Amino acid sequence: MSLRLEPTLRAYVERVLAGPQVWEVPLEELRRGIDAETDELFGAADLVANVEDRLIADSVRVRVYRPDGGGARPAVVFFHGGGWVVGSIESHDPVCRAIAARTPATVLSVDYRLAPEHPFPAGLEDSWAATEWTAARLGELGADRVVVAGDSAGGNLAAVVALRARDRGLPIAHQVLIYPVTDCDLDSPGYTAYGTGLNLTRAKMEWYWARYMNGADASHPDASPLRATDLAGVAPALVITAEYDPLRHEAEEFAHRLEAAGVQVELRRYDRELHGFVRFAALTPNAGCALDEIARALQRTDAGLRGVSETSRA
Repeated sequence: MSLRLEPTLRAYVERVLAGPQVWEVPLEELRRGIDAETDELFGAADLVANVEDRLIADSVRVRVYRPDGGGARPAVVFFHGGGWVVGSIESHDPVCRAIAARTPATVLSVDYRLAPEHPFPAGLEDSWAATEWTAARLGELGADRVVVAGDSAGGNLAAVVALRARDRGLPIAHQVLIYPVTDCDLDSPGYTAYGTGLNLTRAKMEWYWARYMNGADASHPDASPLRATDLAGVAPALVITAEYDPLRHEAEEFAHRLEAAGVQVELRRYDRELHGFVRFAALTPNAGCALDEIARALQRTDAGLRGVSETSRA
């Protein structure tokens, strides 16, 4: 496979492929490693005036980011990526700081329970509980609307939470889905094209799915939102994808299905980028571009979007 990658990204892929794979590392060591690489991958993080860890909804830990200034702002409930198995508040701290500072927004990063210790639907239930809690306390949070957001497996949780919110009458102003997992089909065109030789592979996704589902039906829309029979009436969406990503096809298909159901959607593909690139600000300028794009989308939430707007970014 011929990849048009910047040297920094090519070196990163080579390092990942040369190292031990996720199934070869003890789980706690794997999780510590993901957190430990955050500063190296992202670099200097945005400054946010107030950051605090809280326990909400009885047992869900969140990290709350509040920038200076008043005025109406969204409360962004953010779900980190990591295949529902790894990743944490720490691994996505710079991403959440960037969204809070650049929008500006109050961001609540959710420390949802991870598989395999807590398989499906534990992480989803924590994500929903945090969203409900946020919606009930907008005034306390200095916000006037709820947004759900996440990357990869966190994008999956955000998409499912948005569907649940529609069904249960909880208003969601926007959903930001960053290269989200939307389907359990590991033989999709995305995996055929990009399932090997990259930082995220088909084999890794198979390992993540098995631990998350623990024998449950992965085709259920609560796990594979692309299989929901009706997507009408969910919140407007910004869907961000990367060219070299086995999840690209399913994420873009989800965006088009949202549009076909009458949902306002922006679809942005970043060419020459890898899965996970929004965390790679020290390796690619497109991480900052995507974060700025998220901020702009959230700033104009009230104005709404008009159909699917597709743009590829070099």
